[in-house]
Amino acid sequence: MALKGKLETEIEIKSTADKFYNIFRSTTHHFPKATPNIIQAVEVHEGDWDTHGSIKFWNYTIVTLVGIEGDVMNYFQSFKGTFEATPNGNGSLVKLTLEYEKLKEEVPAPIKYHNMMVTMTKEYIDAFLVKA
Repeated sequence: MALKGKLETEIEIKSTADKFYNIFRSTTHHFPKATPNIIQAVEVHEGDWDTHGSIKFWNYTIVTLVGIEGDVMNYFQSFKGTFEATPNGNGSLVKLTLEYEKLKEEVPAPIKYHNMMVTMTKEYIDAFLVKA
């Protein structure tokens, strides 16, 4: 069993690629409004909302994560989620990628985290941005 892995999904959304990018880039504080059932809070720990490299504290909920409890870094050497939005007609095509390296073979792939990314994007962030 490999310790490194990658999960990918592409989904179509109604909001523009610029709006989607900006919620991650400079308006991260809107996540709790856009995704209240998943993200309860986003706070700046070091830096600010706009500067690349600033550290933000994310308080989120994933329901019943089998085999993993607590902080994700207790189970993964590396854990990198990428949201890539490209224009697609009046909306966008979003490619969601989750790259990871497990600390131990018996740690399951982070499918629940990947599913959270999909749900956040399609059901919450897109709906929030379309209304904005």
